Amino acid sequence: MRKYTTVQGDTWDYIAYKVYGEQSGAELYMHTLLDANPAYLLYVVFPADVVLNIPDIQVELPKTLPPWKRGA
Repeated sequence: MRKYTTVQGDTWDYIAYKVYGEQSGAELYMHTLLDANPAYLLYVVFPADVVLNIPDIQVELPKTLPPWKRGA
């Protein structure tokens, strides 16, 4: 599990996007972040310097992507 330190104005979905990347449909993992950080459930917009737990996820890329986009 990694850690992420917030910057002023971060939101749950934006943090998910930043840590999991744009290809993964990161907003879908916002709930994973919420589950891993129950002490901060009431935050909508974060202040700076809050340290969050970032769980590892398995991202399955669509088989229809060309090899260079799948990392093959």
